Amino acid sequence: MLKKTLFTLAASLCLVAAASAADGNEKAVRDAVQSLGRDIQIDSVEPAPMPGFYQVMASGRLVYVSADGKYMMNGDVIDIGGKQNLTEAAWARMRRAELAKVDDSHKLVFAPPKPKYTVTVFTDVDCAYCRELHKHIDEFNKQGIAVQYLFWPRTGVKTTAGNDTPSYTRAVAVWCAADRKATFNSAMKGGDVGKASCKNPVADDFALGERLGVSGTPTIMFEDGTTIPSYVTPDQLLAALRQREAGKTLELGQADSE
Repeated sequence: MLKKTLFTLAASLCLVAAASAADGNEKAVRDAVQSLGRDIQIDSVEPAPMPGFYQVMASGRLVYVSADGKYMMNGDVIDIGGKQNLTEAAWARMRRAELAKVDDSHKLVFAPPKPKYTVTVFTDVDCAYCRELHKHIDEFNKQGIAVQYLFWPRTGVKTTAGNDTPSYTRAVAVWCAADRKATFNSAMKGGDVGKASCKNPVADDFALGERLGVSGTPTIMFEDGTTIPSYVTPDQLLAALRQREAGKTLELGQADSE
């Protein structure tokens, strides 16, 4: 009985020691990343797929940091046996989780009565390719695709002088308009949207896009968390959606936008 009790105690102490070591490693990793810049926002730190490293998502980037905080790697981790990009898989998990938190009332949605597919698009009212994408909104809807827009002004929210950027101001004017969709349609044709202000999600949308690795517009995100970081035609988007529905994954080296 005593032997069993001692074994249980020893096992418990080992677990506590392991947990303490893990906590110490995570702190070392956090401190190392934070030392690179005070403005860096660390979203998550967790053990990486390869031993001896932690996976860190911070300020829209995913990096790998050694457990002692001495080394950092930036790049894709590939599971050779499984032929899977583990870095992209991690991004997809994060995007799914974060997009699920966005309230429907914070989205500008163009959808058919019974959508078969749903995509989220980070858009900028002053972006030429975003405007080109929106030209086909009726065709997307006819194909059963619902488009949920989130605003991502490419010039940011504030200028270096601390003023609202023109793209941010126009996005806010669209959101605060009496007829939001009609004003958005006009903005995407280069029309004057006037001036309006109200409580709006534009700054939150921009911050979310930053965390999710958005670096340009339009960025299209699928329900599985994968992305197409560029303009596509309705046929190309439908083909990509069907590919994901069939459970197919992109082979290594194949671009998401192909």
